[in-house]
Amino acid sequence: MTIDTAELRRRTAELLAAHPPATTEPLDFLRARFDAGLAWVHYPEGLGGLGAPRSLQAVVDAELEAAGAPDNEPRRIGIGLGMAAPTILKYGTEEQKQRFLRPLWTGEEVWCQLFSEPGAGSDLAALGTRAVREGDDWVVNGQKVWTSSAHIARWAILIARTDPDVPKHAGITYFLCDMTDPGVEVRPLRQITGEAEFNEVFLTDVRIPDSRRLGAIGDGWKVAQTTLNNERVAIGGMRLPREGGMIGPIAKTWRERPELRTHDLHQRLLKLWVESEVSRLTAERLRQQLVAGQPGPEGAGMKLAFARLNQEISGLEVELRGEEGLLYDDWTMRRPELVDFTGRDAGYRYLRSKGNSIEGGTSEVLLNIVAERVLGLPAEPRTDKDVAWKDLSR
Repeated sequence: MTIDTAELRRRTAELLAAHPPATTEPLDFLRARFDAGLAWVHYPEGLGGLGAPRSLQAVVDAELEAAGAPDNEPRRIGIGLGMAAPTILKYGTEEQKQRFLRPLWTGEEVWCQLFSEPGAGSDLAALGTRAVREGDDWVVNGQKVWTSSAHIARWAILIARTDPDVPKHAGITYFLCDMTDPGVEVRPLRQITGEAEFNEVFLTDVRIPDSRRLGAIGDGWKVAQTTLNNERVAIGGMRLPREGGMIGPIAKTWRERPELRTHDLHQRLLKLWVESEVSRLTAERLRQQLVAGQPGPEGAGMKLAFARLNQEISGLEVELRGEEGLLYDDWTMRRPELVDFTGRDAGYRYLRSKGNSIEGGTSEVLLNIVAERVLGLPAEPRTDKDVAWKDLSR
């Protein structure tokens, strides 16, 4: 059957009739929506989709929003939706897809990302967490850092070194790690904001069955590229209304507090407002390009713009507010379940935005990606690419 707008509206109406949002438990509704193929319509049938064009997802979303249907709290489960799911879909076995995609989408199981390490952040391929094969299991030892949502996550996408005798990019394998397994320890990592949305994760003799390996042994770097490309799009290419994101609060303050205005601040705000709108429309264009295939390196450019704009806008907001901008609402240590970049006060936005140029790939690394993979400029010399990982200087 051809899936078009009319067919999607018909199926959405059937879902709403069988599971009225007003009288159906939210989780039951989300499970029914997934089973009806209306979770992500471009996914295959049986995996939350109908094999329809990705662009038609907006039709379903609009109908369900108008009916007051519950959503799956996408900000709380963003790592699962934006990073784990597309990677599992591309590289997972049928058994893995059936096991993980439904509870991931409904939010029953939260995911985190075990990639960065204290000695392998910007140079992720230099990671040292080891996975050693023992029969049908892999025994994993190492440390990960900057892990968002690890304190609430049931599952993690994990890359570990399985062969130290080959160059660093070649000896990595990708796993799905159960965060409740023995040997997994999560410690809060308190940030400059006072919160601990990030964590350190220590892995001590953690046993992962080979059935939870994603992709071939040694292909972890290739598999991870799908995750990383989707991560950059998820961070830098999120759908926003006009004046959504960081530009919204400062524009609101400008309109409501005329006594704070100066000519210089006006000129700077106008410049950032225009840049924010250009970035928003470019992100929309990028999402439309995704309809035809997988995200490419263009997402790196969007994530670069996201980080720079957030930092410049939040800095201007603090300056606009004068003495008020130096205040901070609450330094209480807490471990939030989601990150609201525009939440709380101007001081929080200013401090939290400092992490935007680090998380999801540092701006310096992303500049290299744009230069080499988008603009086609010559690559920087890298003397360690053909050296076995065990022989690298550390």
